Amino acid sequence: MLGTFQQSQLRIELAASREAIAQSLLRPNALKQWMWWQRFSEGLPEVLTEGTTFTSWLGPVAIAHRVEQVGDNHLRLLMSQGIDGYQDWRWGDGWVQSDLAGVSLLPLSLGQTASLTQLRQYLDRQN
Repeated sequence: MLGTFQQSQLRIELAASREAIAQSLLRPNALKQWMWWQRFSEGLPEVLTEGTTFTSWLGPVAIAHRVEQVGDNHLRLLMSQGIDGYQDWRWGDGWVQSDLAGVSLLPLSLGQTASLTQLRQYLDRQN
């Protein structure tokens, strides 16, 4: 894998319930709305479950994802191709945290910051 090892942890407060955050992270139709700058592979299930695999594209860069763990307030994705690493999502009433680590040429912390900002804006519009 080409690139450098990068690691980032971000936690933000937002005006949303644990359930609303879970719906935004675990339902591909919602993901597509707030992660509008990425394309997602076709045929995704209604809800992400352990073992689900899919690909997203950031411009020409493909990122393969495998859902490793899903819980009431936790999602862990293993990634390969454009990013070789993982992303953990944890959430509760009024907060969400993303832990990201991997090898990539992409600026991961910038993408992570943009993702959390877009998630906050999406949830604000839902209220």
